[in-house]
Amino acid sequence: MSIIDDIKKLKKEKNAVILAHCYQNAEIDEVADFVGDSLYLSRCANKTDADIIVFAGVYFMAETAKILSPNKKVLLPKKDVGCFMANTINLEKIKEFKAKNPNIPVVCYVNSTAEVKAECDICCTSANAVNVVKKLGCEKVLFVPDMNLGTYVNSQLENIDVISYSGYCPVHAEITTEQIKKAREQYPNAKILAHPECKMEVLNLVDYIGSTTGILNYVNKSTHKDFVIVTEKGVVDRLKRDYKDKNINLIQDNVICPDMKKIHLEDIYNSLKDENYEIKVDEKIAQKAIKTIEKMIKIDG
Repeated sequence: MSIIDDIKKLKKEKNAVILAHCYQNAEIDEVADFVGDSLYLSRCANKTDADIIVFAGVYFMAETAKILSPNKKVLLPKKDVGCFMANTINLEKIKEFKAKNPNIPVVCYVNSTAEVKAECDICCTSANAVNVVKKLGCEKVLFVPDMNLGTYVNSQLENIDVISYSGYCPVHAEITTEQIKKAREQYPNAKILAHPECKMEVLNLVDYIGSTTGILNYVNKSTHKDFVIVTEKGVVDRLKRDYKDKNINLIQDNVICPDMKKIHLEDIYNSLKDENYEIKVDEKIAQKAIKTIEKMIKIDG
């Protein structure tokens, strides 16, 4: 039997599901029950009747799944899969940021740890950040931890001052205007699609700004044949696999999240077999953190 067959057999025996983020190595899709962005996957985890959830993603994603599914065993296939952006802020730093800007509601990007979510007023994703901030109905909003997404949200809203924390995703933040201009010359007929974790100067030059899911859906629905994708390589790998009739290009070969690429089929198998690296969240923190997610869902559906 192949390792894929072994994993599928273990899933059945243990009543487990596997969730795979679309920045993961594409091979993991062969055994995944759900593939998508982090919040979509956490919602899938919440709805499933599985006893065990294996989350092929980074730490904060597995934490979010645990918060939404406290009675299920959530496993991270590899111990050391962190997130640079999420790690730019912690409990001490969020309290300091709030103290410098008192009496202003805090919107927390889902790409953050449970303890940070617990100190915020409402959560958001890259897809709904603009809508969440708008519907708060406040003149000022604090946004953590991604300054690029916060800056983008601020650019989309009149009469709302979005004050952003200084965190960022290095994979997206290192993309330059020069690379976009070069792509325009190299692929003159292509639509350029970018994630809002990129810098504003980059976003100003592209044809479409959207979340991971938004980019995937754009290519799916578009009649265009040529695309340049400005986000993590895993998205391009899946687009090339699923749309062989379209010309899909990654903006730069090195747009790769090293943490996301640490997990392989062997890690999934070992995690399921030995039930390694179980994610646990302090109950008090989880109770506070889930409120921020529930508020978002109430606003945005």
